[in-house]
Amino acid sequence: MSSIHSLPTGNTSQTAIAAALASNKVIRNTYMLLSMTLLFAAVTAATSVALQLPHPGLIITLIGYFGLLFLTAKLRNSGWGIVSVFALTGFMGYTLGPIVSHYLGLPNGGQTVMMAMGGTAAIFLGLSGYALTTKKDFSFMGGFLMVGILLAFLAGLAAIFFEIPALSLTVSAAFVLLMSGLILYETSNIIHGGETNYVMATVTLFVSIFNLFTSLLHLLGFMNSNE
Repeated sequence: MSSIHSLPTGNTSQTAIAAALASNKVIRNTYMLLSMTLLFAAVTAATSVALQLPHPGLIITLIGYFGLLFLTAKLRNSGWGIVSVFALTGFMGYTLGPIVSHYLGLPNGGQTVMMAMGGTAAIFLGLSGYALTTKKDFSFMGGFLMVGILLAFLAGLAAIFFEIPALSLTVSAAFVLLMSGLILYETSNIIHGGETNYVMATVTLFVSIFNLFTSLLHLLGFMNSNE
């Protein structure tokens, strides 16, 4: 009887070990690809700033972003998925360049940009480290984040079209909280096997970092302009 009872235990242990190894591989691949895409986006953003390229505009930005996001999702299981990730993150870096240029042209603009970068790095590293070390399951946040991001996105569009600065600031503050939650959620998702594709995990974390940075930049830029 003892040998019969030992079989499920052994299988369970092997399954747990296999899941842990798979999770670690996804984490390793995700952070490696994330590092490369962040560097690539930084280069494209710096090039955009140096060449003083104009912003492509809201419509082209949305079409480019969602088009490349859809393409990446379709190609996520092939080598072309990595090419698509770099196309997406490079495009986002290009759209970031004119935004950074705008803030650099303001009083204390350089300080504002550096503070936003430092704040983004601190939040991302702190939340990722917390999720990785505690291994808490944040899957319960999924529904809330999906609804919250959709509402904030629509509110952001309304703030642009109706030119409501107060609403725009509120959206930026909401995105700081939502992107922080998304970092926790996605990191937890990778750890617990909910996300097994490192291409899509990279995209989610990259978008979180991008929106976190631009939102902090907007908030800090507003505060510095009122000093």
